[in-house]
Amino acid sequence: MSSKSSHKLVLVFAIYCLLLQEKCTKASVKLLCKDSERRALLEFKHSLQAMNSSGNDALSSWKSEECCLWLGVNCNNLTGYVEMLGFSGQLWVVAGTIRPSLLKLHHLTFLYFDRNDFNGSLIPEFCGSLKKLKILDLSNANFRGPIPSQLGNLSMLETLRLGGNGGDVTYRHNFKKMFSVGKLEWLSHLSRLEEVDLSFTNLSYANDWSQVISHLPFLQKLSLRHCDLTSISSSSLSLANSSTSLTHLDLSDNNLPSAIYPWLFNVSSNLVSLNLSSNKLRGPIPEAFGNMMAIQNLHLSDNLLILAENQVRGDSVLNEIGKLPDFMVLDLGYNLLNGSISKSIGQLSNLQVLRLAGNSFDGDVISEAHFSNFTYLQELDLSYTSLTLKFNSGWIPPFQLSQIMLCSCKLGPHFPDWIRTQMDGLTPDLDISALDYLDISASGISDSLPYWFWNPFQRLRYINMSFNQISGTFPNNSIHISHLDLRSNNFSGPLPHFSLDFWDIGTINLSKNKFTGSGAPICNITYKGVLALLDLSNNLFSGVVPDCFESFQSLTALNLGDNSFSGSLPSSLGSLTSLEMLSLRGNKFSGELPSSLQNCTKLKFLDLSDNELSGEIPMWIGQRLSSLVFLSLQRNQFRGMIPHQLCELKYLQILDLSVNKISDTIPPCFNNFTSMAKKVSLDRRIELHLLDEVSSLWFIQLRYVDEALLTWKGTKQSYPQLGLLLAIDLSCNKLTGEIPEELNSLQELVALNLSRNFFTGKILQKIGHLRQLEVLDLSRNKFSGNIPTSLSELTFLSILDLSYNDLSGKIPTSTQLQSFDPSSFSHNRGLCGPPTSANCSMVEPPPGKPAVGGEEDSDEFMKWFYAGMGLGFAVGFWGFCSVVFFKRSWRHSYYRYLDNAKDWVYVSFVLLKARFVRRIKGLSTSCTRSD
Repeated sequence: MSSKSSHKLVLVFAIYCLLLQEKCTKASVKLLCKDSERRALLEFKHSLQAMNSSGNDALSSWKSEECCLWLGVNCNNLTGYVEMLGFSGQLWVVAGTIRPSLLKLHHLTFLYFDRNDFNGSLIPEFCGSLKKLKILDLSNANFRGPIPSQLGNLSMLETLRLGGNGGDVTYRHNFKKMFSVGKLEWLSHLSRLEEVDLSFTNLSYANDWSQVISHLPFLQKLSLRHCDLTSISSSSLSLANSSTSLTHLDLSDNNLPSAIYPWLFNVSSNLVSLNLSSNKLRGPIPEAFGNMMAIQNLHLSDNLLILAENQVRGDSVLNEIGKLPDFMVLDLGYNLLNGSISKSIGQLSNLQVLRLAGNSFDGDVISEAHFSNFTYLQELDLSYTSLTLKFNSGWIPPFQLSQIMLCSCKLGPHFPDWIRTQMDGLTPDLDISALDYLDISASGISDSLPYWFWNPFQRLRYINMSFNQISGTFPNNSIHISHLDLRSNNFSGPLPHFSLDFWDIGTINLSKNKFTGSGAPICNITYKGVLALLDLSNNLFSGVVPDCFESFQSLTALNLGDNSFSGSLPSSLGSLTSLEMLSLRGNKFSGELPSSLQNCTKLKFLDLSDNELSGEIPMWIGQRLSSLVFLSLQRNQFRGMIPHQLCELKYLQILDLSVNKISDTIPPCFNNFTSMAKKVSLDRRIELHLLDEVSSLWFIQLRYVDEALLTWKGTKQSYPQLGLLLAIDLSCNKLTGEIPEELNSLQELVALNLSRNFFTGKILQKIGHLRQLEVLDLSRNKFSGNIPTSLSELTFLSILDLSYNDLSGKIPTSTQLQSFDPSSFSHNRGLCGPPTSANCSMVEPPPGKPAVGGEEDSDEFMKWFYAGMGLGFAVGFWGFCSVVFFKRSWRHSYYRYLDNAKDWVYVSFVLLKARFVRRIKGLSTSCTRSD
């Protein structure tokens, strides 16, 4: 065959293939999506908003004709019917409500709406009509209200997850249960259930919960965490069946008593994981736990359990558990365990997690013999046990830990060398991750940081070595970390280059050390946008703070206090729109407050005290920073008047404007400080909660606490318990006028300091209305009048200073006032009575009668005195005029007397004037001669 013919054959074959491909492509264009379901999905979309991390519409793909390719939609490959809607596990969040158009998806089998935000809407009752549902997951999606009993109609349902709806499930003091259930009888209709999660649901009225659970034959996983469960009744015990299917049971955070044991040991013989943490279990640990042959994870932390005498010796429970072949997790933390830890605990050769934190093993010593068989151990938590860990030099542990938590254990004085062995990455024979979490805080280490520490620790997510006496400097290379806490040590040198992980929040706390240099390295932090906490306070930093905070979008707490920073405040601080806590106290900052700071509208804590800031107090503090709880501008150079806009800070608990040059009067609107005027729920501490969710299995929980510093009588006192203190300090200024009567409304006020000003007038007559007052300092002003008797009603008053005023009268009598030192009333020339003197000059009435000269009696006497004086003057004046008018001889004598008196005054004045002039001339002559 010629080459030409062969080329023709190739060309024909290529054309044929192209035509065949086009035909196949056209055949494949046939849509899989059903038009009716496409319309139903579009109708459903109208009630939703979905945004990705960039702020764009995450459901933008819901426009094409093929709905089976839409994001979050899965169809059956054969029939084309929509079988799954899934908005969970995505890098975007869906918000809105659920529309009834879902009912048109007749083949919907899987519904995943977890970890979204449905704006507190109710779970629609029509969800009970989705007959083919096998999985319904609405957990952590911000639903509220009662759980509709219509869900009992979902007879095909195998998985029901409604847990965690109501907010922050990590911090229970901020948690509010959003779901409630009367009876759980409807749950018994779902006979195919294999997994149920109703965590954080109010089940306090569901006293049938144990019977219902016992009659779900296929149930494998049950989570009823923090549900206010009722105790098990005796009738429930008689109805309980032994289930062979239940493998995972979580009843933590329910205040369940030990009466749960009989039901628990009867309900399942195949439990693999059991969590009874944070209940009210009391007494010895039952030996029946050792009969759970399949148990692998046992969580009994945060109860009131003890070890019986035989258990302390290791003759019982731990021995029995040690025989279990697959036991992996033992959590007995935060109970009442004491005594010593038996070496028999080493029998748990398959143990991966050991938590004994928060017990009282005072004086007990842990050696390598306790850990000799722990080949698979990954997590060790002995925090807050006061255990002493003594290992032989050169000991190499048989395990490779991923988490080491030894806070408050005794590891020192030398840095523990065995930790170095935990930094070698993956163990060759085991699939165990490298060390990720290290907490050796408050462990008595007073040593220099070993040279080998930083390089191998670059993979750590969390390092806490705070409250030791560790010294050393940072290396020159970059420090890769997510959470670093080195506060209260002896570290020195300049800041290094920190590198954060862009997918995690970051926290850096280096306070109370001896770091030096400038703050310039702050600008070089890699992925600074994820940094949530930066505390460099109480160090030796100096220079100007760099103006580079535009990129710190996530910064929630910034503390640069008690250093030697100078210059003006960076204007880029106004870019920190997430900031809640800002402390710059104890530096040398100068100039006026940057107006950009008003953009930090989430600020709750603002401390700019002990600087050299000047200008007037900005009005925008009250107008824009409406969430402020703590405001201190103490010891600066602020001038002008107190802006009345500050009265808009209704959440304010502490206001400190002392030691400035503020003038004018106190605004009467101070009674708008709602936290001081009414009994409301207050922030108990100046604290910040941070949650870093490492994975679905564990998270890092951080709490940052700052302290309020207030000065009373020259002494600085710290108040970490902010909710216990409501204070106003305006001392050492140039304020004038009287105290506004409106201050009587601040009935919850604990401390009031108006000393060293120029206040006048009387002390508030109704000051006794401030029932919670413990500190009152009005010294060194110009107050006058009597001390109000209502002052004796302040039963909590512990500090009182009224010295250096113009007060007068008798000091009111009360056990409280007479117990103060006389110096509290000194330099008031008109005051008398105990404790300044034995008694007043006036005669006191018999006991039981009000004291003469008391404030109320004095006011009544003055009223009658002035009335009598006015009446007497009128009678005398008109009587004299009448006599002079009607009797001529008296009238002529009176006029001659006036003429003689006038002449005498005139002659006396002329003689006095002449004598004064001669004396002046004599003085001038003598001065001239002396010159």
